[in-house]
Amino acid sequence: MSGHSKWHNIAAKKGKADAARGKIFTKLGRELLMAVKFGGPDPAGNSKLKDVIAKCKANNMPNDTINNAIKKAAGAGNNENYEEITYEGYGPNGVAVIVNASTDNKNRTAADVRHVFDKFGGNLGTTGCVSYMFEKKGVIIIEKSSTDLSEDDLMLLALDNGADNFEAEDEYFEITCAPADFSALRESLEKENLTFAQAEVQMVPNTYVTLDENGTRKMELLIEKLDDLDDVIEVFHNWEE
Repeated sequence: MSGHSKWHNIAAKKGKADAARGKIFTKLGRELLMAVKFGGPDPAGNSKLKDVIAKCKANNMPNDTINNAIKKAAGAGNNENYEEITYEGYGPNGVAVIVNASTDNKNRTAADVRHVFDKFGGNLGTTGCVSYMFEKKGVIIIEKSSTDLSEDDLMLLALDNGADNFEAEDEYFEITCAPADFSALRESLEKENLTFAQAEVQMVPNTYVTLDENGTRKMELLIEKLDDLDDVIEVFHNWEE
């Protein structure tokens, strides 16, 4: 995927998040809940929670909303239990698709995800059928307009704190690292008062697939309808938009 299309995807995604903020925040609230259940409500001792908080902030979730969600998740009367589950499948023309979800009912979520794949030109596959085409990486996107640091200074800062790669595109910097180094790298950049357009561990494709106009229309619908499902947290794919 080229830098331009990658930035276009991020900008479009943030625009959709602005338009459907309540739904996005509900999904992020679930991620906060699962992180608190996993390692407790104190970010200082729960790296998973730290990472989800960073993701929330990149999606413009207010601090009060984040803190209230953490308090609710840690409350003695909170019996909500969600678990993470991953689905793999194919979109139009064999595009590889990975769907990360959080669910309190596996049967419901599996049926919903399968229905969307079937209806919009894809098919749900078995575990491992496409994940080998991706590599898990920490990804941090910083808009150039949001920082006064020079490209060289930011690159040195990132590389000195665990980044594997640094790329400068027209409108943003992209920093990637191994998942195990993500939390420390993100925290080091935050200490320099940097803000992120995106900050999360992702499944990054090793190769990409291009589609014609008809395939593009089907793929856009598939992604949109998967994103619309309440249980779906993230959709990764190797379509070069």
